[in-house]
Amino acid sequence: MMPGTPPLSVAPMMDRTDRHFRLLVRLISRETLLYTEMVTTGALLRGDVERHLGFDPREHPIALQLGGDDPAALADCARLAADQGYDEVNLNVGCPSDRVQQGRFGACLMREPAHVAACVAAMRAASPLPVTVKHRIGVDDLDAYADMRAFVDTVADAGCARFSVHARKAWLAGLSPKENRTIPPLR
Repeated sequence: MMPGTPPLSVAPMMDRTDRHFRLLVRLISRETLLYTEMVTTGALLRGDVERHLGFDPREHPIALQLGGDDPAALADCARLAADQGYDEVNLNVGCPSDRVQQGRFGACLMREPAHVAACVAAMRAASPLPVTVKHRIGVDDLDAYADMRAFVDTVADAGCARFSVHARKAWLAGLSPKENRTIPPLR
């Protein structure tokens, strides 16, 4: 854990961790790292920056979670996060949704650790903020401990400051989102 990082965080959740929810959580606990909802690089670079990045100063410490796969676009967004006063920028390599997969980001990036490393390196070069990665324990049949370890080692070498592990694998083919949320049997 990075020095000064709260031991507890509230996971980024689409349609849940908006600024109102985060402020409510902050009122409950000062010892919590808050995350934004995942914001795609396209939405941020071509959309309303204040709408996507605005937050109340009482929300600190707060991390911006990004979704994307283009190192240059992610670097631009990391720079924006620093300019807006965020404490951390997080790359989502855990979302299994079909829409996210079609954009070639989220959990499907676990199959490409060198590409994720390039994204992290670009973000680090563009911003003074710590760059972190949220990922799954695996995707589809790429779920052995050695696979996850190779992913983490490769991305850590690029300068990832911390990993947050969604301790389930993501089934990217053959399951509906509802089926993907059921608890799989233990092996």
